[in-house]
Amino acid sequence: MTRTALVIGIGAGDPGHVTVGAIDAMRAADALFVLDKPNAGTLTGIRQEIVEKYAPDTPVVLVPDPPRDRSAERGASRPDGAYAANVDAWHDARADALAAAIAEHVPDGGTAGFLVWGDPSLYDSTLRVLDRVGRSLPLAPRVIPGITSVQALTAAHAILLNRVGEPIHITTGRRLHEDDGRNTVVMLDADCTFRETAAPTDHVYWGAYLGTPDEILIDGPVGEVGETIARTRAQAREEHGWIMDVYLLRRPTD
Repeated sequence: MTRTALVIGIGAGDPGHVTVGAIDAMRAADALFVLDKPNAGTLTGIRQEIVEKYAPDTPVVLVPDPPRDRSAERGASRPDGAYAANVDAWHDARADALAAAIAEHVPDGGTAGFLVWGDPSLYDSTLRVLDRVGRSLPLAPRVIPGITSVQALTAAHAILLNRVGEPIHITTGRRLHEDDGRNTVVMLDADCTFRETAAPTDHVYWGAYLGTPDEILIDGPVGEVGETIARTRAQAREEHGWIMDVYLLRRPTD
């Protein structure tokens, strides 16, 4: 019998950003599943705190997140070759782990919930992984949207995401060199690539641990704050064992 899979966006970390729809979904689930990364206790703890606040009667199942081989990915700029193969293998391993956990904790015809940072549609692999789970364990997915890290970033800096008549580009650090730089949101950039691609006068709005008590915000011209951001990011990751950050890169108007 098919199980329902509720893919629940929970925002960037602030419990106040969790929507009514997300709360209802958490309460409706037979169990909520969290892929638990090594050395990311706070990351898991925030999700558990959100559940305790809004759905204390719903059990949380921690599923050890399979390791990902990144050795062949360094320097890869496009999702092909070794990079794509490594991600594909990692998604398969995640799907196997989740399928076993769902079968154990959710009855046939029941409802499994999955807590997703931000919104499930934006740079998150949960829906792809659940599609693979569905090959062996029938699932009917339903997505509950959440506040993205992009929204949390612009709110924290009290700025508009777009300027009048200009487009917005959302990309990753690996692909930043392809962008025109007018209004670019960059995610998944462990190397602070903007230091290499942006002009010194371009303005960067950076944020990490958005919506949490550990939130860090830095903004200014790249030439003035770029190295500060890179240094702060490295120190924060060392301190916490993990980091989630995002930034908006903006070229000055003529």
